[in-house]
Amino acid sequence: MTQQDGSDVIQLLKMRLHALNDLALTLKHIHWNVVGPHFIAVHEMLDPQVESVRGMTDTTAERISTLGGSPHGTPGALVAERHWGDYSLGRAESIEHLGALDLVYAGIIEDHRAAARATDESDPVTQDMLIEQLRGLELFQWFVRAHLESAGGALSTASASSAREAASKANKQARKQP
Repeated sequence: MTQQDGSDVIQLLKMRLHALNDLALTLKHIHWNVVGPHFIAVHEMLDPQVESVRGMTDTTAERISTLGGSPHGTPGALVAERHWGDYSLGRAESIEHLGALDLVYAGIIEDHRAAARATDESDPVTQDMLIEQLRGLELFQWFVRAHLESAGGALSTASASSAREAASKANKQARKQP
């Protein structure tokens, strides 16, 4: 790998590190703020996701270090360098949090896929790491979507463009069901 390729991969991984740190914090935030009839199911579903995502952050930070970079895992660096806003729901119904979380996962998965494509030729080791992380992220999104899909596969949050809109759509659909 050239020095320039290594530098490019480090920059790409720094954003993945921020996204994964943000996801772990968001999952814990939801864990603490979920209420409603499906509270315990969602509450208990999230802790293993938090632990897995924390493992992904560690692997990503160590890859940055392996490539000669310095991983920045501080909240200040995350906030200063990210291109997305904070998770916008506080205390809310389980289905609302799941609707919003689906969008969070969709964004992270999309960016992880782009990073995997960007490392296709320059760094297959990093690409392999990202692909492995995608397996876990996509599995967790499937767990979330199982609460949001009809038996026919219609996703209640389809076409939502914000966490609040996804939460509202998920809640509206849940109230329609008997």
